[in-house]
Amino acid sequence: MLVVKQLRKIASKVVSVLIVSCTFCSGCVSIPEQVKLRHGVDVSAGGGSSYIVTTPGATYYLDKEGGGLSSMIDNDGVDWIGFHNEKGSGWKGEYRGFPNAIHKQDGSYFHAMNAGTDSSSSVIDIESEEHVRIVFTSGNGKWEGRWDFYSDRCDFTMSKVSEGYKYWVLYEGVPGGEMNDTDFWYSGMNDKRHLINESLNADLPGPEWIAFGDIEAPRMLYLLNQEDDQALDEYVSRPYMTVLGFGRSNKDKFLTNPKTFSIGFVESTKYAEIEKTIRELLN
Repeated sequence: MLVVKQLRKIASKVVSVLIVSCTFCSGCVSIPEQVKLRHGVDVSAGGGSSYIVTTPGATYYLDKEGGGLSSMIDNDGVDWIGFHNEKGSGWKGEYRGFPNAIHKQDGSYFHAMNAGTDSSSSVIDIESEEHVRIVFTSGNGKWEGRWDFYSDRCDFTMSKVSEGYKYWVLYEGVPGGEMNDTDFWYSGMNDKRHLINESLNADLPGPEWIAFGDIEAPRMLYLLNQEDDQALDEYVSRPYMTVLGFGRSNKDKFLTNPKTFSIGFVESTKYAEIEKTIRELLN
């Protein structure tokens, strides 16, 4: 069984690398030294049109119609989101993404495009070697989401909130490329390593963050709410993906104001290194 599992991991990495290579050029992709924006499709997600942002630490696929991340690929070619738009795939594909913020209330926006997502429009505000900014406006004109890509991370800001409505910010993905018993998580509550099936339902202490890892991976993916608040936060595992929600509890939404959230990789699995990265980001 271990050999089979290892072969699956290797196959996942090879496929991810090939997808990135085919999207960018006919040859191999080298790790960029800056932030670079390209236009293409996310083959692994079902072929949706995407903004493709390459950085030294990650490659992000941002769905041009839905306004959410469909893939986030590390330097080993592993996708930590694993979205696919096949209707009915549920936890295995169509539910995955980031930030999946507006769901069945005043529309469904800022999710990679699936059968239940409403479309948004977008403009590129900044494009430089240090910073790419893309702003999405919901189809009803009442929500605005701003994406800022830097060399070390991606920030999502809910910059306009529809009056009278609430939202959450979710990471629904696959640590290390596949949801399994080798996955784990840390949070800002303490330095305990939690099994991936351990749940959380509480207001995270400031700074509010959670990081996901796989014992077979040399890095972790972190998510950060840049401004401490009093809203409940929740993590629950599903058979095929994580469900981390800032401002979420029992499928209720609690966020009402514009806020910024960060997602990125830390090239370590040590708690102290992750905590250091978070605090440096906020300073």
